[in-house]
Amino acid sequence: MDYDFFSKKELQFQYMSAMRPVFNKTALYSDTTADYVTPVEPRAYDEVTIRFRAAKNNVDKVYFVYKGQKDLMIKQESDDSFDYYAHTLQLENEKVTYHFEVHTGKIFGFFDVRGFVREPMENYNFVLIPGFKTPDWAKGAVMYQIYVDRFYNGDPDNDILTDEYTYIGEHVQKVEDWSKYPSAMDVRAFYGGDLQGVIEKLDYLEDLGIEVIYFNPLFVSPSNHKYDIQDYDNIDPHIGKIVDDSGELLAEGQMENRLATKYINRVTNKANLDASNQLFIELVEQAHKRGIKVILDGVFNHCGSFNKWMDRERIYENAKGYAKGAHISADSPYRDYFKFQDQNRWPYNPSYDGWWGHDTLPKLNYESSKELFDYVMHIGRKWVSPPYNVDGWRLDVAADLGFSPEYNHYFWQEFRKAVKDANPEAIILAEHYGDTKPWLQGNEWDSVMNYDAFMEPVTWFLTGMEKHSDDFRPDQWGNQNSFWGAMKHHCASFAMPGWQVAMNQLSNHDHSRFLSRTNHKVGRTGTLGPDAANEGTNKAVFMEAVVIQMTWIGAPAIYYGDEAGVCGFTDPDNRRTYPWGQEDKELIDFHKYLIRMRRERQYMKTGSMKYVDTDYNYLAYGRFNKESACVVLINNNEYEIKKEVSVWELNVPKEAVMTRLIQTTEDGFDTAAVEYPVIGGKISVVLPKTSATVLEFA
Repeated sequence: MDYDFFSKKELQFQYMSAMRPVFNKTALYSDTTADYVTPVEPRAYDEVTIRFRAAKNNVDKVYFVYKGQKDLMIKQESDDSFDYYAHTLQLENEKVTYHFEVHTGKIFGFFDVRGFVREPMENYNFVLIPGFKTPDWAKGAVMYQIYVDRFYNGDPDNDILTDEYTYIGEHVQKVEDWSKYPSAMDVRAFYGGDLQGVIEKLDYLEDLGIEVIYFNPLFVSPSNHKYDIQDYDNIDPHIGKIVDDSGELLAEGQMENRLATKYINRVTNKANLDASNQLFIELVEQAHKRGIKVILDGVFNHCGSFNKWMDRERIYENAKGYAKGAHISADSPYRDYFKFQDQNRWPYNPSYDGWWGHDTLPKLNYESSKELFDYVMHIGRKWVSPPYNVDGWRLDVAADLGFSPEYNHYFWQEFRKAVKDANPEAIILAEHYGDTKPWLQGNEWDSVMNYDAFMEPVTWFLTGMEKHSDDFRPDQWGNQNSFWGAMKHHCASFAMPGWQVAMNQLSNHDHSRFLSRTNHKVGRTGTLGPDAANEGTNKAVFMEAVVIQMTWIGAPAIYYGDEAGVCGFTDPDNRRTYPWGQEDKELIDFHKYLIRMRRERQYMKTGSMKYVDTDYNYLAYGRFNKESACVVLINNNEYEIKKEVSVWELNVPKEAVMTRLIQTTEDGFDTAAVEYPVIGGKISVVLPKTSATVLEFA
């Protein structure tokens, strides 16, 4: 009981009262999952039933509080442990925010997304957005992020060749040693991974249990990361298929790409582009046959200096079938696609605005060009439509697009309409750090890469490390109050349909590998060297993190190679190749088991979540629905602990048996089905040091 919450007079009333048991605030619960909101994704003008749970015969009144008004809720049903109160609301075509007010005797309080609180706050109200629906296939789906150049080389004939062209002041290089760590300036080094390689490894991904592939950019681009897109209409032949390979490499010392005739032919020749697009169609078809969806990376805030609309490198200047780029000519049809500071520098005007000042990343100027806007809307529709049939977009630096917040929101509202009209089952996920609420109102993004409400709290709690490995904070390591505070605060930004599809990552192409964060080394490959990322790592802590990832609300997203034990500091070291033939097979088996465990249990995908216990370096929370439940216990301490954990509040009967699904320790993981008796609604557990345990009632 929280003795700080109540006054002495209120406590005296509780214990002196002979008419009812002590007020049980831990029993109070509601959320916006299907057990508590019907229909769970209501349309405008629907009638919706909202429910609230309390301990049986424990409260006097529950009020539904909406728009400053209170409506008394009706006790709808009861079971052995709980009473369920209900209120029916007639929706309009506008967002609904609400909370509950609970009375028992002279005690009253409020319930919002934080739980039972003294005072409600609008930011923590429950949210329903009529008409906002996310694809059912994406809710809780297990994703897998592939950085194509580093995954698998299935077609050596399309490899970028050393001296094929020049990029940021030097000739590009083909890396001959697949296992070589990325260099400090890695952007122009190519290992040869391609789409044929992904096709050849689809059986591996299917066996792993993956439901969605998220690709880093695939369109024509001069870098290995491909966030400087050259041609939005076509898959890059260097990861696709080259059927016409005429032309010459650059001579030693030659730095003009207009002379890079092999590169020009490879990326402008329609035969190569069509063949590459056709290979991508085949990949999507093969993935879909295995029940795997595909998400593309959309980079629409900026393009690349190589882009055919700009053509600073003079790639397209004399290529057949291409108009002059904005850098080339003042008469270019693409001139208004960019902001030029000097209007008198043509031909070859270099004075365009670059994103964050990078001249390799020209900022797109939508406000001045309806043609550019229309074309990117066309791109948004094109790839989610036949014959490509992609299942959605991940949007790069989405909040930066445009030159004003007003235009940014207008653009994403129109983008959503375009994509959803073309493919209603397509998903739209955005990269964003910080407050996501302005874009998550049901008319722009479906959800986000979940940094603030997943990656960062998990990383701080389990490792004390910042997500780039740039800082170590002992005060955050094991700080359960900070963890739950961050989770409750940032999760309040989501309506449930968005939260259930949020991309929950431990690592990705922009941050250090989670396994490396477990060694508490602060630095990067340029300061510590790449070997330091492998030293002193703690696989047991990593397994704790994966258990959290696979049991949390949202879509767990594995960064390629994490499941095989790949380490690495932040960009570029996090972009190491997948270690085919040298995988950590125990970690792969561990991921397979957890993915299967999650996929077989709907309550882990779309059920409720409630925290049930907390202590230093220790977490206990549950996932549940009306039929089944699990409790997840994380002991991140360097010593064994014993706990008595309340599970009845997860809808587990007060006299029952729970079965262990998995336990991780420093020695690996154990899936033996050990039984734990539930006595008086509680279980007694002994948790080994640095361990994760999942117990289930079903």
